[in-house]
Amino acid sequence: MKKILGIGNALVDILTQIPNDNILEQLQLPKGTMHHVDAETSLHYGEFLKQYGLAMAAGGSTANTMSGAAKLGIETGYIGKVGRDERGRFFENAMRETGVKPMMLTTETPTGCAEAIISPDGERTFATYLGAALELCADDIQPEMFDGWDLFYVEGYLVQNHALLNKVLPMAKAKGLKIALDMASYNIVEDNHDYMRQITKDYLDIVFANKEEALAFSHLDTPEAALADIASMCDIAIVKVGAEGSLIQKGDEVVTIGPIPAHVIDTTGAGDLWASGFMAGLVQGKSLQQCGMMGATVAANIIEVIGAKMDEKRWQKILDSLKVL
Repeated sequence: MKKILGIGNALVDILTQIPNDNILEQLQLPKGTMHHVDAETSLHYGEFLKQYGLAMAAGGSTANTMSGAAKLGIETGYIGKVGRDERGRFFENAMRETGVKPMMLTTETPTGCAEAIISPDGERTFATYLGAALELCADDIQPEMFDGWDLFYVEGYLVQNHALLNKVLPMAKAKGLKIALDMASYNIVEDNHDYMRQITKDYLDIVFANKEEALAFSHLDTPEAALADIASMCDIAIVKVGAEGSLIQKGDEVVTIGPIPAHVIDTTGAGDLWASGFMAGLVQGKSLQQCGMMGATVAANIIEVIGAKMDEKRWQKILDSLKVL
């Protein structure tokens, strides 16, 4: 079976479920936003939120996706940068425990962390300190890292690091890997619009986007039109349209995936785990319809729990449900 290698910002997720949104006002964090903060501010938020209880998990978009694919039986690897500290060791051990091969780079800078503050309605607000993850650079990446892998997955948050992508994308292509990218955020797309269109045309085989990201990328008015625009540049384009499901296009083939009912508790990791399911199906040779249903099934389950990790009982439930596809 084919194997998936991912690269991304290695962050320890610190998850806090708050009883009301007044707490966000006290912290001066607009609900549903993601803010980059310095180490001191991150520490302040962490101390304040302790009173509401917290849980830690190895996080970051690509880490979530690789962990999910590993739970679905796919051999996965992960490239990221952490500090030589307790959180860095926690991150590496947590990845290994989920079945992912960690290929960690280290630095003296503290490991990055993301305070994920979960409102009663399930919406997330992030205060992110990138720390060591921000130091991941082109010089860290060597050609032999790609040996033995078939599909290379990149989180869109790295698109801002042009020097890194300008090295890793052609390097992965030269080693014969297919390349997938999740657009990550419409802000990222808007701020790097021309560059993102260029790398899509030149290097990408699979592109994941939500509706807002796809519209920002294409400058078009509908998800369907945006889907066609993306699909004209790569092999497979995916546009997720929230509660309405997802759209997939490969050449002239367009597949619609309907929504799967779920009780939303926390949307953390929904897009990441959708990509896990889709790529797991793809490397197993399944149809686009089956791949899309796998992505939707895993995503529907992750939003019913807090954070981007699920227990073994739920994973077994997912695996049992996927057998009928």
